[in-house]
This record gives sequence, structure tokens and C-alpha cells, in this order.
Amino acid sequence: MPLRVELKPFERIVIGDSVIVNSNTRARFIVEGDAPILRERDTVTAETADTPAKRLYLCVQTMYLKNDAIRYRASYLACMNELRRAIPDATGQAELVDRHVTEGALYKALKEIRALIEREDSAVVQAEAVP
Repeated sequence: MPLRVELKPFERIVIGDSVIVNSNTRARFIVEGDAPILRERDTVTAETADTPAKRLYLCVQTMYLKNDAIRYRASYLACMNELRRAIPDATGQAELVDRHVTEGALYKALKEIRALIEREDSAVVQAEAVP
């Protein structure tokens, strides 16, 4: 199914191993095919992966963009174990992420991990607010 994409000026989008950088005007286009696609704002880098949920996101993001879940399986399991230790009450969400990864639905897994990142961020804010 074709994907309609609209990019703001200077916005970036990752398609597989390539990054497309928009010029100074809005751009609209349609992507046909099965290439993995992520907007730059939805990516995590090694430098920004500073929490267990972000490290898990980076691992699944790599699996998705490289289209190679098997190669990164050991890293994924290590990141998932780290997340489960760090946020024990997120077991249900972690199981859903794991189900998506097992089924090969990596984009769905990324969406679930984004929710975990938000949960992790709000827990940090709450912890900092307690005197």
C-alpha cells in the first residue's frame, strides 16, 4: 500500500539506509514498496538512547530499518530485560512489544515503545518533583 508523505521545510525522513532531506519548501510524495520508513523526529540515536526504553527503541529501530530482526535479536533481548528490570510495572506493555517483534510487526513495536518512553519520562519528572 502506498504511503503518502508530506515533509516540512528541511525535515528529514529515513527510508531504509538512506536519509532524504527536504529543501526549503513543503514537499509531498508517495512512497511505493516495502522499504522501512521513519521520520527523523521518530528516530533515536546512540547518543540520545540514555534510558532503558530509548535503548530498546534504538534496537528495534535498527531491526526495522535494516530489515534484519534475527541479527539484532540478542541485543533486543538484552534491552528488553533491562527495560523489565527498570520498569517492572510495564510488564503488559513489554509483552505487547515482544509480541509485535516476534510477529515481525516492528513498526507497531516502535509505537508501543514510544508510549513506554513517555511513561519513563513522566516517571523521571515525578521523581525529580519529590523533595
